[in-house]
Amino acid sequence: MKEKITEALKSLQDRICRGLEEIDVKAIFEEEIWTRNAGGGGRTRVIQDGNILAKGGVNFSAVEGPMPAELLKTSLGTDSSTNKEDLSFYATGVSIVLHPNSPMVPITHMNVRYFEMSNGEWWFGGGIDLTPHYVIPELAKDFHLRMKAVCDRFNQDFHKRFKNWCDDYFYIKHRNEMRGIGGIFFDHLNSSDSSALAKEQLLEFIIAVGDSFVPAYVYQVSKTKDLSFGEKELYWQELRRSRYVEFNLVWDRGTKFGLQTDGRTESILMSMPPTAAWAYNYQPETGSREAETQQYLVKGIDWISI
Repeated sequence: MKEKITEALKSLQDRICRGLEEIDVKAIFEEEIWTRNAGGGGRTRVIQDGNILAKGGVNFSAVEGPMPAELLKTSLGTDSSTNKEDLSFYATGVSIVLHPNSPMVPITHMNVRYFEMSNGEWWFGGGIDLTPHYVIPELAKDFHLRMKAVCDRFNQDFHKRFKNWCDDYFYIKHRNEMRGIGGIFFDHLNSSDSSALAKEQLLEFIIAVGDSFVPAYVYQVSKTKDLSFGEKELYWQELRRSRYVEFNLVWDRGTKFGLQTDGRTESILMSMPPTAAWAYNYQPETGSREAETQQYLVKGIDWISI
């Protein structure tokens, strides 16, 4: 089953890369194969200086080795009773972050993953979220409808649960704001979860989530790529990118897990934008599009009903 999951994720990476190259037209992915000293490796694929995409990555990894005991509670969020020094793990997944050239086109992120430990514990995790520099409610609604559609194919309770989970997870606590408009997020899904899906069905679910990524982003790009912008919008883009950096470096469990398990630094930090800006005590002008976007960066918005 581990090999089947791994191959399914590698194929997913291939499909997504082909789809994104078709969106951008100009740029193509560069691939780097890497190995991890403690076990495993991956395929890092980066696209940059494109027509649509300033920088993006679609990474596949499959790593294994001794499990640092401190990560059982910190990065993994589990209270496993097994804390032996010989505990080992296997983790595989596909992770994506795309930073567009235009401030009118949103940043997007996706991750689907599988994790197992030598004590028999295993689970799936992942999700997709959208981070517009400028929130357009109609496009936010379309994105969430697509996420609901893929969830409903497997369990009618998934979307509400995973939407709320996403709001809670992609929250920049030190800024008291959401990173973007959310999406879905889930973790530690296994056959003992209330979803009552078997392992094969959970694999089908994460692959379906992955396959929903390109169509959802294609629609966002098609509606925003030709919108006009100037220096003001580019500066706001730099400020919003800085919030992305802050979340990934301070709060993101995946980033912490990769760095703490001796993962490949370049692949882990491919989520960073090409440029970003920090302004001391910046406040958007009242009544501006920037201020309107700021008001949307809160938990609990029912985008589907908006």
